Parts: sequence; structure tokens; C-alpha cells
Amino acid sequence: MRSLLKVVFVVLLFSNSSFAEQNSVASISLDEATKQIIEGTYNKVLEAHAETIDGKTVYVIKVLTPDGRIHYYKIDAETGQLVS
Repeated sequence: MRSLLKVVFVVLLFSNSSFAEQNSVASISLDEATKQIIEGTYNKVLEAHAETIDGKTVYVIKVLTPDGRIHYYKIDAETGQLVS
């Protein structure tokens, strides 16, 4: 439950940041992208924010894996698909 509260806090924190000022319209929200990454895993979300890469809005989600490593996921805001 504490992990879920932390995720909600991080998402709310970043939802009011520069992403809200961007002109592009996203098909999925930062919250939905974050949930997509942690569903069915034991990853802990450390940070989540939006960036513009090559003219597209991409959500960057930083997680701590169960074995203690840090991993970054990039999600296309329009399609909801992982970006390589």
C-alpha cells in the first residue's frame, strides 16, 4: 500500500510540471504509463516525468528493480508503447 501511495504522489507531483505546459495532446496519461510499468512487478517507481524527444512526448519512468538496479522505461505518450 505504501508503494502505491508513493506512485500516486510521484504522479501527482509531476502531473503539474512542464508536461502540462506542452502543446502536444497525449493519448495516455503519465499515471497510466506509470501503472503500465509497475503492474505485475515488484519495481519501485523512483521518478516519472514527460520529455519531448524528436518532437514526440515520451514518459520517462525511473524504477528500482527488486535486485537493486535502476532501470529507465520510455513510453510513447501517444501510443502507450515502449520506446527503445
